[in-house]
Amino acid sequence: MTVESLTPARTGAVERFHRSCEKAAAGLPFGLSSVVAPTFLGFCLINIFTFGVDLVLLFLLHGVLQLPVPVAVSFAYACAFALSYVLNRIFNFSSHAPVGPQLAIYVVVVVVNYLAFILGVSSLLAALGVDYRVARLGAGACEAVFMYSMMRWVVFRK
Repeated sequence: MTVESLTPARTGAVERFHRSCEKAAAGLPFGLSSVVAPTFLGFCLINIFTFGVDLVLLFLLHGVLQLPVPVAVSFAYACAFALSYVLNRIFNFSSHAPVGPQLAIYVVVVVVNYLAFILGVSSLLAALGVDYRVARLGAGACEAVFMYSMMRWVVFRK
C-alpha cells in the first residue's frame, strides 16, 4: 500500500517545509551548513512538536490522572511516535515507499528506542529521585540522536 494521493495544498505544504529547512540549513553559521542536513532540521522541528505532545500527555496521565510513571510514559510515547512517523514520512523524508514494510521497520526501531532510552533511562532516573519530567527530558536527548539516525539511514532510506 502506498500513499501517493497528495492534494495540491498538501504538496504545497510539503514543499514549503522542505524549502524552509533547506534555507535554514544553508544559513547556519560557523560552517555548520556543510554538516547539518536539512532533514536533521526538519526532524528537530517535527520532534520538538511531538515531544511537546508527549510531555503534555505525560503530565495529564501521571500528574493529573495519577497513573504509574511506566504506564503514563508508555502511552504518551506511543501517541507521540505515531504522530512523529506520519509527519516525518510526509513532510521531512517525503517517503513514497510502501507503508507496511516501512512501518514494520519503524516499529522495531521504536521498540528498541522505547526499551533502551525511554523506559530504561526515564525509570532509572525517576528511581534515583530525579523528577519524572526531568527524567523524561534526559531520556529524550538520548532518544533524539538514536531516532534521527535510524529514521534517516534505516526507516526512510532512499
